[in-house]
Amino acid sequence: MAELTRRPDDMERITTPELAKKFIDEQVELMKAQIGDKKVLLALSGGVDSSVVAALLIKAVGKQLVCVHVNHGLLRKGEPEQVIKVFRDEMEANLIYVDATDRFLDKLAGVTDPEQKRKIIGGEFIEVFAEEARKLDGIEFLAQGTIWPDILESEAGIKAHHNAGGLPDDMNFELVEPVRTLFKDEVRVVGKALGLPDNMVYRQPFPGPGLGVRCPGAITRDRLEAVRESDAILREEFAKNGLEGMVWQYFTVVPDFKSTGVKDGKRTFDWPCIIRAINTTDVMEVTVEHLSDELIDHLVQRIITEVPGINRVLFDYTPKPPATVEYE
Repeated sequence: MAELTRRPDDMERITTPELAKKFIDEQVELMKAQIGDKKVLLALSGGVDSSVVAALLIKAVGKQLVCVHVNHGLLRKGEPEQVIKVFRDEMEANLIYVDATDRFLDKLAGVTDPEQKRKIIGGEFIEVFAEEARKLDGIEFLAQGTIWPDILESEAGIKAHHNAGGLPDDMNFELVEPVRTLFKDEVRVVGKALGLPDNMVYRQPFPGPGLGVRCPGAITRDRLEAVRESDAILREEFAKNGLEGMVWQYFTVVPDFKSTGVKDGKRTFDWPCIIRAINTTDVMEVTVEHLSDELIDHLVQRIITEVPGINRVLFDYTPKPPATVEYE
């Protein structure tokens, strides 16, 4: 059974295209043997782990894989479109796209507690995924992007693993976890060898609740849009300035308070936008990436002129500890 597979102590670290190809060939054969002529279901978020699993399964069983991409309205700008382009259009995957934006945002309306927000987002995601799964016939397997650090953390009691836990009882699927023995850097090498685009393979870490945790307090559609647009500007400018892939994580936060400003000679009462750019090796300690004055000035100018509802831009210089990576 796939769920019992462990990383061998003497397993060579996958660092080259040759080692990645060897791993891919082995996994394709194992999955063909495990799945046979049955169907396998995958929740495809567009993150590196689920994308690599999707690409591996397409290689192994083609149309027997059913990918479900749930857009909960909390993804970054352009992400749902990229998932559809890469998997449905280019890889010809059997992809079901579910736009559940209204459903999620209606459930989140007025909810300010961060933990409650996370629970609503996680719970609703399982509901939507389960509803789609029930519409399908012949599904016997559930594929997941579990990686080796997930196993180690759950065994050490550091965090609950996001595995099949939570799926309704009538969904008794057998798990397919082809990258469960890999570390994150190895998953990226495999993704590159499978031909996935760089901006998917080297995508920076992104929280499960998405932009929901970067819109502190009760999420409103207009403030969520301000987070999405400012984040897109930040990512675009980091790419232009050669910082993409050099900085571990960078994003914007739009908190739930307003301040007075001036625009075109008139008073404004709008939100601030906070920029966070950080580096880490283990996420236990995080340092701040210091940007040039010119880049900060340019970011400020673009965000305050291009993003409705923003009249100030702030830069967060706080390391971890004492500040965590995300605001919620």
